[in-house]
Amino acid sequence: MSAALPDPVPEPDDADARAARGVARGIGRLFARNDIWCLPEMPLRSGRRADLMGIDAKGQLVIVEIKVSRADLLGDSKWTDYLEHCDRFYWGLAAHLDRACMEQAAFLPQRCGLIVADGYDAEILRPAATVPLAAARRKAETERLARAALRRHSALIDPRLSGWTV
Repeated sequence: MSAALPDPVPEPDDADARAARGVARGIGRLFARNDIWCLPEMPLRSGRRADLMGIDAKGQLVIVEIKVSRADLLGDSKWTDYLEHCDRFYWGLAAHLDRACMEQAAFLPQRCGLIVADGYDAEILRPAATVPLAAARRKAETERLARAALRRHSALIDPRLSGWTV
């Protein structure tokens, strides 16, 4: 009998992690109403991990970078790496977070959308610009997203599935 496999999305149990899960849940509800289906903690080929990555009804890829603290928002220097993996990029901020800095050039307001969320719902304050990926890149990213979703689903059905990785 094989040992149980690890949880597909490790969840630290601190206040910021709980707040981030709530923001992700609110954004997930907003996206579901708009026929965008997403996966949390999606590993990217670049070695980064997107907080949320999803696909809309047109096949466009969407990434959301979630921030629940000002220090994390202002200290994040890796977020631009996500832009090469999606057609649209959003900042997903906790409702209590001051959003004034999001208009600064460093946060690319002309490119990046802005969503404010809590554990119950979310609202798009600024739509994300669509910057289409090359067709081959979109295909590869979409396949990676689909395979990750199917692996997670399979692990939920059969927790003892061998060889499962995120």
